Amino acid sequence: MTITQLEYVIAVAKHGSFTKASEKCNVTQPTLSMQVQNLEEELNIKIFIRGTKPIKLTEVGKKITNQGQIIVDEAIKMKDIVLHEKNYVGGEFTLGVIPTASSIIPLFINKFIMKYPNVKLKIEELNSIALIRKVLSGDVDGGITSSPLNNKEINEIPIYYEPFVAYVPIKNHLFKIKKLKVEDLEYSSILMLEEKNSFTKQLFKLFKSFNKKMNLKTKSFETLIQLSDQGFGITLLPFLYTKNFSKERLNNIKTFEEPEPGREISLIYSKNKLKSPIINALTDCLEKTSRKNIKSNKISIISPI
Repeated sequence: MTITQLEYVIAVAKHGSFTKASEKCNVTQPTLSMQVQNLEEELNIKIFIRGTKPIKLTEVGKKITNQGQIIVDEAIKMKDIVLHEKNYVGGEFTLGVIPTASSIIPLFINKFIMKYPNVKLKIEELNSIALIRKVLSGDVDGGITSSPLNNKEINEIPIYYEPFVAYVPIKNHLFKIKKLKVEDLEYSSILMLEEKNSFTKQLFKLFKSFNKKMNLKTKSFETLIQLSDQGFGITLLPFLYTKNFSKERLNNIKTFEEPEPGREISLIYSKNKLKSPIINALTDCLEKTSRKNIKSNKISIISPI
C-alpha cells in the first residue's frame, strides 16, 4: 500500500470516474486503474462498483477512502514539518478569492512570485459559498474572503480591514458632502450587486432602509458605476477596488466619517489541510501589501454572515 495508491482511490471516489481522476492526478488512466486494482488485490477487497456511472464505492470502500484521506492528510503534514525545518517555501498552492476581494491580487502577486519563485500559485475566483466548500473539500488550499465565518472546520487569519467608500456622481445631492455618514445614505437610491453576494449582504446589514430604483442582478461593480453615472443612484465599493481609478472617477469617491463601515478580509484554510510554509508566506505578503495601500485605522466591521 502506498500514499499514491490512496490518493488515486480518493480521486476516483471524489470524481466518480477513472478518467476524470487520472486527469486531476496528471497520470494516464491505465496507470491509475492499475494502481487502484493492485491495492484492491493487496487488501483482497473491492473498493469500487465499476458498473455504475458515476462509479460508486462499496461499503468497505467508503471506510477505506475515509481512512485513506486521514493517512494522506497526515503525510502532507509530515512534509510540511520537514519543509518548515528547512525554511523552504515551495510547491503547488491553489488560492481561491471572492470577486469583491480580487483587487488585492494585482497589488501583491508580482512581489510574491519574485520572493517565492518555487511556489506554483494558481488563483481561482469563486463566490463565498463555493470557496468555503472547496476549501473544506481540499479542491483549493486556501482562500481570501470576508470574515469572520464562524466555521469550526476552517482556520481564519485576518489580513486586512477594508473600508467601504461611496461612488457619488457630481449631479447627486450627496456629492457636496465632504465626509458621509451612514445616515446620509439611508433613503438614497443605492445600486448593489446581486443579493447572494457577501458584499451585498453586508450592505443590507449596514442600512436600515434604502430605495431601489430597479431590480438589478449583476456581479460587476463596473456595471453599477456606469449606471450611477447615468443617474440611477449611488453605489458602495470596497476601498481597494478604487486603487486604479482615473482622476475623474476618484473625484466621485466619498469616504465615511470614522468609524468607517468596512469589512474584515481573511486568509482561510481547512484545519485538516496544511501547507503552512506557503500560508505563512502568503499571510506576510498580503499583510504588508494591505498596510501599504489601506491607511484607515478606525473601521466598524460588518459581518458577512
